[in-house]
Order: sequence, then structure tokens, then C-alpha cells
Amino acid sequence: MRLLSSDLFRHFSIGFVLGAVLVVGANAEEWGLTESPAQAAEMASPAQRADAPSAEFVIAP
Repeated sequence: MRLLSSDLFRHFSIGFVLGAVLVVGANAEEWGLTESPAQAAEMASPAQRADAPSAEFVIAP
């Protein structure tokens, strides 16, 4: 086996990439790479909703 063979460099590069993936995966939450779960917005009152009909167009029963 030669000391500077191409297989040696290939194995070092594969190990470096896998190690970098492990480090990023372990620190993803601290670095903000993962988002927090979505939170639903509160419902606006009917007076504040833009799609609510105005009082003059409401048909009274």
C-alpha cells in the first residue's frame, strides 16, 4: 500500500463529509437551521376581518 494513494484521499474526504454532516446535524437546533412548530394565529373579531360584510349588506331574517 502506498502512503499517498488516491484511495487514502478518497477515504479522508468521505470521512470529512460524514463528520461535517454529523456536526451540522447535532448543532442544527442551536444554529436556527430548524424552524419551530407553526403557531396558529388568533381569529380576528368580525369587525376587524377584511372579508366580513358590512352591516348594510347583511340580510336580516
